[in-house]
This record gives sequence, C-alpha cells and structure tokens, in this order.
Amino acid sequence: MTISSQTPAPGRPVLRFLRKRLDGWLVRHQHRFNFAIHLIGIPLAVAGIPLLFFWPWWGVAALVLGYFLQWLGHHVEGNDVGEWAGIKRLLGLPYVAISPRYQKPANPPA
Repeated sequence: MTISSQTPAPGRPVLRFLRKRLDGWLVRHQHRFNFAIHLIGIPLAVAGIPLLFFWPWWGVAALVLGYFLQWLGHHVEGNDVGEWAGIKRLLGLPYVAISPRYQKPANPPA
C-alpha cells in the first residue's frame, strides 16, 4: 500500500483532519490480508449496531464476527487492534501500534 503525502489546501481543517486519520489508518493496515479483512469486518460490525434493535441475536453475531475479523487481521499483521492499543496507551501498558516489519529504521544505514 502506498500512503499519499498530499495535504489538503490551507483553510480546510476538516479535510486535513480526515487525511490525517486516513493516513494513520493506512499505516496500521499495511498487510494485504489485514486491509482486505477490514473491508469486511468494519461494515459487518457497524451493521450490527442497528441490528441490535430489530434482531438482537443477529446484531450481536454481526458485532462479534466483525470485531473478530478485525482482530484476526491485526494478529496476522502483528500489531494491536486500534481500540485495544488506545486502552493500553491510557493505562501506560506497552502496545504495538505499527507492526515492527513495517516500521522504518530510526537511523537508516549510510
């Protein structure tokens, strides 16, 4: 995956905010399997919320399956799920935001 380095024009704070969030998301989902499985897991988990009101069992199933798929993708990539990483960060626990295999070296060889 390539990450766009384009920044929106000045005076567009909403676009800058969205671009920053998208760039961060793309950095955390570089493995093809993780990226692809999120394209299924996220909509499934989001669809589970309204389903909870009409068909509770289907809603719970959609939420659990959607989050499981996202966890599976992060497990393959080698980093923590976003929500769990946030909780760990708040508690001062170690977490893996970006998989070590995709991190750029701090001091590249000359």
